[in-house]
Amino acid sequence: MEMGEGQGIRVAPWGPVIIGLLAWVLLVQCGGAGSPSGADRSHTPSAESKLKSDEIAVGQLPREAVETLKLIKAGGPFPYSKDGSIFGNRERRLPLKQRGYYREYTVKTPGVRHRGARRIVAGGKRYYYYTADHYETFKRIVE
Repeated sequence: MEMGEGQGIRVAPWGPVIIGLLAWVLLVQCGGAGSPSGADRSHTPSAESKLKSDEIAVGQLPREAVETLKLIKAGGPFPYSKDGSIFGNRERRLPLKQRGYYREYTVKTPGVRHRGARRIVAGGKRYYYYTADHYETFKRIVE
């Protein structure tokens, strides 16, 4: 059958849907338009996902802990009189060091009138540990 003038190719009404679906599948399988190399970047490990279970990134700390860490590095002033006092590490949950190596600092807890349970313990001027449960567990702060 010959096609005359005014006649065109007839497309089934669901044809554009199938074409759109195929284009979407190809886009997803090839990494999408936003990926320069076509590789899927959604599973690239971030610095935070590379942390050990006993570590915490500064960005994961509560805001008050970040503020306390800044005060420690600046040398104060500290809001609590016990801030900067020697932490004895009697339970030996931190690496063993000579007495006086560790110092403790209070991390404010919103809604609590006393010092609360949260602390940062500084090991010298190099290592910092966060505890949210009054020294039961520690996570080394990774910057």
